[in-house]
Amino acid sequence: MVRAKRKIQDAGIPYKVPSDDMLPERLSAVLGVIYLIFKEGYSATAGDTLFRRPLYVEAIRLARALHELIPGEPEVIGLLAPMLLHDSCRNTRTDDNGDLILLESQDRNLWDQTEIDEGLALIEQALSLRNPGPYQIQAAIAACHAEAKRAELTDRRQIAAL
Repeated sequence: MVRAKRKIQDAGIPYKVPSDDMLPERLSAVLGVIYLIFKEGYSATAGDTLFRRPLYVEAIRLARALHELIPGEPEVIGLLAPMLLHDSCRNTRTDDNGDLILLESQDRNLWDQTEIDEGLALIEQALSLRNPGPYQIQAAIAACHAEAKRAELTDRRQIAAL
């Protein structure tokens, strides 16, 4: 990061905040990067562990910051909601040996209900804006799983309809 900053400074590249009309174009890329950070942390592609919590916690922090900056943007809300819903089951994803526990076998009583409630409220807010996008659809699918008290109660018809 330090080297990158120095290269930018040495090259004389000015820092400019993009104009409002450029934000939608750039927002998609920003959302994509935050999503990739989350996915790599949530399902690590390398290393000795199945997930890298500090990485996906940082992605959640970035999504929250973006939501504060652009509170009415449905896809920003749609990105944050499933992150919270997925994180809510963090304590049930692995057993004592660090092996993965499939969603259907997790003890849903141990899921973080506060995060679930926040994620569900966010997806309701995003969908009420009636401008659906891919992150909102992922959030709606995650919500179907989070709302089910047992795996067999998951509304699979709703998921298929999404």
